[in-house]
Amino acid sequence: MAFALLEDQLTEIRGPRELPARREEIELHTEDGLTLVGELALPLNAEPVATLVTLHPLPTAGGFMDSHILRKAAARLPALANIAVLRFNTRGTTSPRGTSDGAFDGGVAEQHDVAAAMQFVADRALPNPWLVGWSFGTELALKYGRNHDVRGAILLSPPLHRATADEVTAWEGDERRLVALIPEHDDYLKPAEAAERFASVPSIELINVADGKHLWVGESQTRRVLGEIVRIVNPDALPLPTEWAE
Repeated sequence: MAFALLEDQLTEIRGPRELPARREEIELHTEDGLTLVGELALPLNAEPVATLVTLHPLPTAGGFMDSHILRKAAARLPALANIAVLRFNTRGTTSPRGTSDGAFDGGVAEQHDVAAAMQFVADRALPNPWLVGWSFGTELALKYGRNHDVRGAILLSPPLHRATADEVTAWEGDERRLVALIPEHDDYLKPAEAAERFASVPSIELINVADGKHLWVGESQTRRVLGEIVRIVNPDALPLPTEWAE
């Protein structure tokens, strides 16, 4: 009877639901004098085993720190996988958290934004940092990730519009891990083309996601993406629960 009562208290984890965590509004300070706004989400009652430094989609197309996969990572993974999640608005980007200083620079001056995030991680001694870029964010990860102390980079829907062939090739032979999730129906880079464009990095792990789309819409796609991130960063936390006790 007690077990049945406990089961009755479980509810499904889906959509925007936010699980318990320590959440802190933060500011990042760039080398060129800008202040960027963001949030750090930490496990509620434990130290994190790893840290995700998230890089959002294109701000001129509506991308920001609350783009749904990144927001759901922050809402769920501190509780489900003991992972810290750092989100922030790159220069000139606005979200409910606020607006970061500066103006969009097409991925050039944004190198300072990535550096500011990594300096914050170092200052807070956050463990085992990974870059997680989505769309435009993958360009920043590919272009600048190798300049920083990261365990690797996880690329969600990489379009390869701004990262040059040389910047991609530079990851080959690097000890850091490079993983890319390629949606079957991506608007910019489908699996066959991704295999060609990343051929210069044979060490990359390309994960082709059946029925996936660039924006990873729907709960099944969200769970697939978050599950792959956890498989890479903290596999001991798998399988991720789909229900939570109130």
